[in-house]
Amino acid sequence: MDIVPLTVRYYHTSTGRCPFEEWLYSLDPSIQNRVNARVARISRGLLGYAEQLGGGVHELKLDLGPGYRIYFGRSGNTVVILLNAGHKKTQSIDVATAHDFWADYLRRWVE
Repeated sequence: MDIVPLTVRYYHTSTGRCPFEEWLYSLDPSIQNRVNARVARISRGLLGYAEQLGGGVHELKLDLGPGYRIYFGRSGNTVVILLNAGHKKTQSIDVATAHDFWADYLRRWVE
């Protein structure tokens, strides 16, 4: 299996907010560095274990903190859109939000 680099994009709401970055910047800088390292691996095509949640949304689990999760959708084989993130305690809300954001992204940006 070939490893193909991916273009990482961050989802922005129609008002210009970037939920993933808001979450990231709310974390301790040492945790931010580890999350950024995971995003860098994604851009090299190394997703690691990604669970499909249906509707085009996927979840990456990070083995740090209180069970951090990153939610994303893929457009084609080359683009990962980071939608939002959270942790195990807020998972059900975060997954629903990720689905809403993915539907909004598809509606506004994918033809």
